[in-house]
Amino acid sequence: MQLDGIHHISAITGDAPRNVDFYTRVLGLRMIAKTVNQDDPSVYHLFYGDEHARPGADLTFFEYPGAAPGRAGAGMVHRIVWRVGSPEAVEFWAGRLATEGVEIQREDGGALRFADPEGLAHELVVSASPDPALIAEHPEVPAEHALQGFEGVRAYSRSPGASAAVLERLLSGVRQGEEDRWELRGERRGGWIAFDPAPAAAGRQSAGVVHHVALGTTDADMPGWIERVTDAGIPNSGYVDRHYFHSLYFREPGGVLYELATAEPGFTVDGPVEELGTQLILPPFLESRREQIAARLTPLPDPRASWAKTGARS
Repeated sequence: MQLDGIHHISAITGDAPRNVDFYTRVLGLRMIAKTVNQDDPSVYHLFYGDEHARPGADLTFFEYPGAAPGRAGAGMVHRIVWRVGSPEAVEFWAGRLATEGVEIQREDGGALRFADPEGLAHELVVSASPDPALIAEHPEVPAEHALQGFEGVRAYSRSPGASAAVLERLLSGVRQGEEDRWELRGERRGGWIAFDPAPAAAGRQSAGVVHHVALGTTDADMPGWIERVTDAGIPNSGYVDRHYFHSLYFREPGGVLYELATAEPGFTVDGPVEELGTQLILPPFLESRREQIAARLTPLPDPRASWAKTGARS
């Protein structure tokens, strides 16, 4: 069994309207689902991704209104690394982000670093991957410059040796060079996880911080992964139905929370791809509480509602 790189990444926001604006308008991602946290239906769970809501580009946020700024520490992912198609794309984003007042940082090798309004760190790198580009349509972002999905994540470990053992022996990751970085590549696509020395300050799970990283699998392989993780003596959630995918959660010895998430059934379980993200969707077991749940949520418009009016949508 092999994992198909990163399926999705989930983080926390304290301001859903600002979060929607940054990730859809500024970064050009598509809102592919507007739903609620299944474990706490009082808060949003927002999903952004490519045009067809495919695994490998899904960035999700739980909204806890007014949440204080968090801080990444040992046992946490601290940076999300995205693919772009060319050095020209990096230049496009450097200009676009600067125009938006976002502070940028150039890195050796042509990478570009920045943070969202709540401090969540991102990096853009020119991809050499053979994987299909996962891009979203946006009237202000040319397709050749659009974000193309996840390249990897960088994390801090409380126990680097134990984190490495899980990646290599349990998850079949392949170490890349001398860096503490492991590629997870399956039949569909690949991605990597890298570990950096942890800061002295303890982490704080709150706004602007990654909650967990999900690795891609399939319904056919999920029973095998559950058995493998359990046999390794790692406490885990067992099978969890997340409506859009099926999941297994466990925390590796270095502290990072992993999820294994299936490609099936996908976001079109709610309806045609053209309608994704346009309305609040609830999983079937919460549908009877729709009125009560919706009353507690900040109204969020369809980010693309104005496109048809302006003729801007491609």
